[in-house]
Amino acid sequence: MARRSYNSNGGIGFICVCVVVMSVVVSGRPTTFLEDFRVTWADSHVKELDGGRGIQLLLDRSSGCGFASKRQYLFGKVSMKIKLVPGDSAGTVTAFYMNSDTDTIRDELDFEFLGNRSGQPYTVQTNIYAHGKGDREQRVNLWFDPAADFHTYSIRWTHSLIVFGVDDIPIRVYKNHEAKGIPYPKQQPMGIYSTLWEADDWATRGGLEKIDWNKAPFYAYYKDFDIEGCPVPGPANCPSNPNNWWEAPSYQSLSPLEARNYRWVRMNHMIYDYCTDKSRYPVTPPECVAGI
Repeated sequence: MARRSYNSNGGIGFICVCVVVMSVVVSGRPTTFLEDFRVTWADSHVKELDGGRGIQLLLDRSSGCGFASKRQYLFGKVSMKIKLVPGDSAGTVTAFYMNSDTDTIRDELDFEFLGNRSGQPYTVQTNIYAHGKGDREQRVNLWFDPAADFHTYSIRWTHSLIVFGVDDIPIRVYKNHEAKGIPYPKQQPMGIYSTLWEADDWATRGGLEKIDWNKAPFYAYYKDFDIEGCPVPGPANCPSNPNNWWEAPSYQSLSPLEARNYRWVRMNHMIYDYCTDKSRYPVTPPECVAGI
């Protein structure tokens, strides 16, 4: 198992944990953004902050920008703290996601933060691609202003379920129902990506609210990146190791507190669920019937 993390306070660097005959070896060193990640486009729009322990993404008329992890991972948990575009951010999308970087059989786990007109709630859309099939969107209005301060967004991915979290509150759960013939992403490693881009044809109120370039440039900020998972390439037995912390029985379902918070989010803040969209799906998708 590999863990890499860093934070704006200097935090933990690289930790390699190896268990051999009940012994544990731990080593560490400081790390920075560019040791784990690479800029994927418009490097002039990505700025390192605090000695590389944080970054700023910029969107203007000329370009958006993005970054990705240098390695792919199979199972585990990834998280980062993000402060989203403030003010009138209509038409902008800030994305944080995992992707297998394959075409016809793509696996992907998405957070997409949809910009708003000033004073309106910020909406986060999640989506899941398994074996090339996506179109599993859910949307939640965040219950705080995500542009006023940093908040932690996480994806926990085990053999049993996928949990999207906001400040440790689950907002989306996708369970492994392979036994019922429903695809589940577990064969392909995925990289970690983030982008800031313009999508005013759909992002805000279905495209009714367009981006106001007079408000540009738009900024999003990131820090406290944390990757805990099995790197690929890496030890072949890591992804199937039942001793990985995320495969412990307590992580194969929601805790009682997580379950209460999850129900609260769905009852009070969910504004769209593909499972109940009869115009798109006259027949309820099988994973919805099985229990997502």
